Amino acid sequence: MNTTHTVLNISCYKFVPLPDAAALREVLHERAVAAQLKGTILLAEEGINFFLAGPADAVRGFVAQLRTDARFADLEPKESWSAAVPFRKMLVKVKREIIRMDHPTIRPAEGRAPAVDPATLRRWLDQGHDDEGREVVTLDTRNAFEVDAGTFDNAIDWRIDKFTEFPPALRAHKAELQDKTVVSFCTGGIRCEKAAILMREEGLHHVYQLEGGILKYFELTDGAHYHGGCFVFDERAVLATDLRAADSE
Repeated sequence: MNTTHTVLNISCYKFVPLPDAAALREVLHERAVAAQLKGTILLAEEGINFFLAGPADAVRGFVAQLRTDARFADLEPKESWSAAVPFRKMLVKVKREIIRMDHPTIRPAEGRAPAVDPATLRRWLDQGHDDEGREVVTLDTRNAFEVDAGTFDNAIDWRIDKFTEFPPALRAHKAELQDKTVVSFCTGGIRCEKAAILMREEGLHHVYQLEGGILKYFELTDGAHYHGGCFVFDERAVLATDLRAADSE
């Protein structure tokens, strides 16, 4: 950590049934404000998704308290550091989905798609195939403007403008993915998890999600095979492969 970068930023999600999302909103908002955190927490019946920033002790204390709820006991936030808090408010919202796909049969809490860890993906990309000799392709599930900030080399990009466009784009291009190992990826894992489940539902058999998304890939590897930065939805805008704002000193 750079000594001038003392603000801890975390991002995390989990698909888990939350029938009490509305009541949970009040509890988490009160806790976050008391801890002087800023950012966004999204709650839905399908789970939780949050982005928070503040002093390290306060951020980690908030997560520790969250983990006392058995549903959140295994949360593993992705961490990065900045010189200032990149959020202006503390918002806690209840939504229909924590990431909107408009495809109600996709329920990740009922069973995840297989995942590949960052080190394994890096190795597959080094060798050009998976451990069974099958061609590996990476599929960017993010919006076009995010892809333009950076992506994996030769990644498939369907130029979608919002995630609800992913299902029809998949159906239009599905034949191109047959007989290949497809690794879906996104910023932190939430979109590529839903995308991987949909691809399996649509009949593609060799599909994985990148565990933890681009941010975890940056954290656990040297960023090889990735060109540019990773767009994030806060005032840092784009993170470099060292997880610092791309324009920071």
